[in-house]
Amino acid sequence: MSEKIRPRHPEKVKNPISPIKKKPDWIRSKLSNSKEFFLTKTIVNKNNLVTVCQEANCPNITECWSKRHATFMIMGDTCTRACAFCDVKTGKPGKLDELEPIKISQAVKKLDLKHVVITSVDRDDLDDGGSNHFYEVINQIRKTNPKTTIEVLTPDFLRKGDSYKKVLEANPDVFNHNIETVPSLYLKVRPGSRYFASLELLKNAKKINKKVFTKSGIMVGLGESRDEILQVMDDLKSADVDFLTIGQYLQPSVKHFPLDRYYTPEEFEDLGDIAKSKGFLLVSSSPLTRSSYHADEDFAKLQQNRINRH
Repeated sequence: MSEKIRPRHPEKVKNPISPIKKKPDWIRSKLSNSKEFFLTKTIVNKNNLVTVCQEANCPNITECWSKRHATFMIMGDTCTRACAFCDVKTGKPGKLDELEPIKISQAVKKLDLKHVVITSVDRDDLDDGGSNHFYEVINQIRKTNPKTTIEVLTPDFLRKGDSYKKVLEANPDVFNHNIETVPSLYLKVRPGSRYFASLELLKNAKKINKKVFTKSGIMVGLGESRDEILQVMDDLKSADVDFLTIGQYLQPSVKHFPLDRYYTPEEFEDLGDIAKSKGFLLVSSSPLTRSSYHADEDFAKLQQNRINRH
C-alpha cells in the first residue's frame, strides 16, 4: 500500500529512511460511503476549511465524517515546526484568514455539531502564537451556535509569554494540549517543543479556569519504556489533567520517525486501567484513539464523572 509523503524541510527531518512496518489485524480503519460522509466533505470543501482529519492523515476520518464529526484546523495548513511524527506539512505559513471564525461557525451550524474540536498548526511566526485567533473562533462559534460545546487542542505557545491566557478567556469547555511522548524522546520526536513547558501550560490552564476540563494525550510505539509512560501519567496527574488519551503511533511515511512497535489491544487496556487507577476523570486507551476521536461522547462522560465525584 502506497503511503502519502508530504514535502518537508530536509534539514529539519534528520531521520534516516525507515521502512514502514506492516499493520497488525487490530489496526483497521472503518470504511464508509455514506451520504453523511460526503455531506461533511462538501461542507468542509465549500467553506475552504482545513481539517486535521485530512492534513494529519487520520485513520478514523471515514468513521468520524460519516457521523458529521470533523476537527477543524485553524490558521492554515502549514506548520512552523517539523515534529518527526507529524504528517502536517512544514514551511512558511500564509496570512491569517480574518473570515475563518465566521466560516467555521457556519460549518458547525450546517453540520449541526453538538460538540466541536478546534485545533491548529504551530504559528511561531505570530507574536501571540495565534491565541487571539483561537479567541475569535471560539467566540464566533458561541455566537452562532450557543448550545454547541467547544474543545480546543492548542499548540504550546512556547516563548509567547502568557498569550495562552487569551484562549482561556473565551471559556472553552475543554482545553487540550498533547504531551505526545516521553521526555527522553522529545529532542528527536518534538525538537521544537519542551516537555516541562507543555506540562506547565496544562497546569496553568486549570489554575486560571478551574471550570475547564483539561486534556492531554500520548502516543506509544516510538521506543518509550513502560515505566516512562507511567511517569508521564503521574506528571499529567500532578498537573491536574482531567482526561488522558493513549493511542498507537502510526508512521506516516518512510521519512518520518521510525515506528518501534505496535502495542496490542491488551496492552492498551492495561495502560488504560493503570491511568484510571491514578485518578483521571476519563481515560481513552486503544490503538486508534486520537485526541478528537469520539470527542462528543467523551465530553458527556467527563461531565457525568465530575457530577458523580461531587
